[in-house]
Amino acid sequence: MDDDNDISPATGAKKMELTEFDSNSPLASDLAVDPHDKSAADLAPVFGVPVSISAVLGRAHLSVAQLLQLGQGSVLELDRKVGEAIDIYVNNRLVARGEVVVVDERLGVTMTEIIKDGDSAA
Repeated sequence: MDDDNDISPATGAKKMELTEFDSNSPLASDLAVDPHDKSAADLAPVFGVPVSISAVLGRAHLSVAQLLQLGQGSVLELDRKVGEAIDIYVNNRLVARGEVVVVDERLGVTMTEIIKDGDSAA
């Protein structure tokens, strides 16, 4: 990916290549929950509770003046490198890290690391 075709002439930004999703891998929405599983049975009362999931590609810090200068075509540089794991939050709590994939022309995330309590500083 190191040739001149990988750089956007409009912005000068390097294009990122996303890997295709393995169609044999299960989607989270397709996973079955067995209510008779001992660990899952204990959680049965909360199965229907909605949660908010966010996949954060990176962050940027700008002054208000810099923010006001942004317009269509502006490139916002994030604090992550290409190929670096992204953070996955559930209800604003870091729970995993993963990689961006393409699923039927939509973006998805493959979880590569589960964050246990107290491990989020890594």
